Amino acid sequence: MNAHNHQLHSKLTTGGLLVTLGIIYGDIGTSPLYVMKSIIGANIINSELILGGLSCILWTLTLQTTLKYVIITLNADNHGEGGIFSLYSLVKKTKIQWLIVPAIIGGSLLLAEGIITPPISVSSAVEGLLIFKPDIPTIPIVIAILFFLFTIQQFGAKIVTKFFSPVMLIWFSMLGILGILQITKNLEVLKAINPYYAYKLLTSDASGHGFFILGAVFLCTTGAESLYSDMGHCGRKNIRISWIFVKSMLVLNYFGQGAYLLQHNGSTLAKLNDYNPNPFYLIMADWFQPIGIIVATLAAIIASQALISGSFTLINEAMRLNFWPKVKIDYPTNVKGQLYIPSINWLLFIGCVGIILYFKESKYMEHAYGLSIILGMMMTTTLLNFYLVMKRVKWYFIAPIITLYFTIEVSFLIANITKFMDGGYVTLIIAILLIGIMSTWFLAKKISKSYTKIVKINDYKKVLSELSVDLSIPKYATHLVYMTNSNRSDEIEEKVMFSILQKRPKRADIYWFIHVNVLNEPYKKEYKVTEIMKDDLFRVDFYLGFREPTKINLMFKEVLKDMVKNGEVDITSRYESLNKNNIIGDFKVVLSEKFLSNDSDLTFFEKVIMNTYFLFKKFSLSEEKGFGLDSSSVKIEQFPLVLHAPENIEMHRIKGDRTI
Repeated sequence: MNAHNHQLHSKLTTGGLLVTLGIIYGDIGTSPLYVMKSIIGANIINSELILGGLSCILWTLTLQTTLKYVIITLNADNHGEGGIFSLYSLVKKTKIQWLIVPAIIGGSLLLAEGIITPPISVSSAVEGLLIFKPDIPTIPIVIAILFFLFTIQQFGAKIVTKFFSPVMLIWFSMLGILGILQITKNLEVLKAINPYYAYKLLTSDASGHGFFILGAVFLCTTGAESLYSDMGHCGRKNIRISWIFVKSMLVLNYFGQGAYLLQHNGSTLAKLNDYNPNPFYLIMADWFQPIGIIVATLAAIIASQALISGSFTLINEAMRLNFWPKVKIDYPTNVKGQLYIPSINWLLFIGCVGIILYFKESKYMEHAYGLSIILGMMMTTTLLNFYLVMKRVKWYFIAPIITLYFTIEVSFLIANITKFMDGGYVTLIIAILLIGIMSTWFLAKKISKSYTKIVKINDYKKVLSELSVDLSIPKYATHLVYMTNSNRSDEIEEKVMFSILQKRPKRADIYWFIHVNVLNEPYKKEYKVTEIMKDDLFRVDFYLGFREPTKINLMFKEVLKDMVKNGEVDITSRYESLNKNNIIGDFKVVLSEKFLSNDSDLTFFEKVIMNTYFLFKKFSLSEEKGFGLDSSSVKIEQFPLVLHAPENIEMHRIKGDRTI
């Protein structure tokens, strides 16, 4: 762990706690807007339902969020960073190949969550206006708020985030105060602390819910993944301490809603308010409701912002791990780790608008919410199991912990399956599409790599040195640069040598091979130079963290500057007139662009994967932009990718003339 991240994790400050409130608790913090409303639904309010529901909420927050994420999972930090791809990068060291499956599924489900969270959070808040004006059209208001939010992403969240912390502090304080005011009116609600009431509700069908109430209860822990994903921004200690305050305020508000509902035994939410039967707003005094709606809307916007930023980070990591096609990334501010991906931003916006237009009201969006999130949590649990094994944690500690969480999460999954036909299929369809993209890209890269022929550089040293001084061949460039995927410094792809020697002999004074190694840790920028042939051939290996941007053009210039300073290379032009005036030689970068050869004999599976891959490539970022190269000095060469080429084609030569 570098010094910055070590300090971040060990340091506990008031400022750090405030920043943590503003960044990571938006999603889980806005759950009181819809959880109790979802638990009650159209059922008659009774003490068994209220006390049982509250008990389920309390113990879900305790076991699922506090114990699993805040206490256990936050220990699985990858040089200070968290999130499912960071966790996968850690467990990759176990060499267990199939662990890529939960990583891809979990990442896809998190992205799907990024499409459903903004609509449900903002809609739940804005629908509070129905109390004052029942016929107000909430859909255009919600879409307008989200359009504004997605539009400002391109400018970076640096200025906006300054307001996040104070707003979230006000929000959580408001939750707690509203809850306390109601609890003091009906202390009977405190019985819900006893887990017996949760057990009683789950094993009884008297309320009309029984076990399947867990589908609604689960909504209280949505956003728990964010506690882990944003660990690098806030630090472990700041998250753990601030969670004590956040959980307390959430529980107080839930219990406050419960205390209010217990006073209306035998009634229904619809009878309490025809236009917006939401206990979150019903516990407010009439004069305070407009203020509550404004603060709730701001909190919902902050929750949405956190999911959008998290989606950008997730896609960036997916690209570096070869799970996603290369797309354009902008860095709107100097804040480390803050980025903006235009294509993902507007795809998310279109997805959010689609969700709003399809479901129309937040109460219907709830059905689409829980199923994808619980599946994502199960993927994290799977990877966490192997992380604990890798860390040599004793089996008698791992076994009960993992068994407990698989039991809890399978129970939530079964309860949420009932929502599938009511809208749960929507986010699952989105997740399956994302899983398809990630899987196709990864498998195609793997297939392509397995059919890339590698040769020894030693076999070509003599011809390269002779080519470099062969004046009968026009000079192609002073410095000729090739990007290589070969991991070994003494090897190179055969296509590179074909490009230099046969495609069109390319004479250069110095040849450079550049290789980028993506590390399992998030932030690192290192390089190594290997002199393969003195003054003729160099190899540069960059070692970059999986969250670092790939800017080869700028990084290579720094390498050259350092090498010149140390007297390792002379980069001035070899042309006599330019050399004596100390003019730097020209650099030419050659990139190979593969296309699927007609000579390939593919299986049906390979045909689907490779054709889909090349279709995606048409819409993805070009190689030169992906590597951050100056396009004016880049030459693209087309190379056929031949899979399963037939070894022999039997043909017979005909002697003499033959009349057709």
